[in-house]
Order: sequence, then C-alpha cells, then structure tokens
Amino acid sequence: MFETSGRTGTIPVAPPATPSQVESSEWLNRRASEQATRAALARQVSGRRRFVDPTTCERDYTEAELEFMMAMNDYKKRSGRMFPTWSEVLEVLRSLGYEKMESEGLMD
Repeated sequence: MFETSGRTGTIPVAPPATPSQVESSEWLNRRASEQATRAALARQVSGRRRFVDPTTCERDYTEAELEFMMAMNDYKKRSGRMFPTWSEVLEVLRSLGYEKMESEGLMD
C-alpha cells in the first residue's frame, strides 16, 4: 500500500522471476552482446564495409545508370522480388534495349 495526495492504493507488481529465468535471460543477452562485439571487431579488422545502396550515395550518375536503377526498382516492385536472379537482371536490361554486340576480338 502507498499513500499519494490523500489517496490510498496498490501498485500491481509482477511475480518475482525465478533464479533460472533471470540466469537464462542474462545469459542470452550476454551471449548476444559478445557475438555482436566479435562481429563488429571482425568487420573493423577485415576493412570490409557494409554494402551501400547506390541510390543513396552522394554521387552523380549517368542517365543510363539512373535509367537502369529505376528499371530494376520497378521490376522489384512489380515482381515482389527484392533479390532478382541474374536472368531477371538480364531480362530488365533487354527490356531497356541492351543487346550483346557480336564483335570479333571482343574478349581477346
């Protein structure tokens, strides 16, 4: 019981956690924390950066690059696929009018 401004009431209290519940939640949190710390250190050591979406970069894109990015975004929205296969990427490129040029010595 407590008293506030002349009113008397009770504060609902959750039942106390058992020692095994406390230990398991602390263990899970500690384990997750240690795992996240190891992952962060590994990223720093490797020098690798996380992938940055090119549409959010501060960069000037060519008209062709913007057209391709927009076409890919449209395709992903229409198909509901966030990660299209390479065949689907090729399909988008062909829909934009890109074709493989048959040329001698192209890959020499």
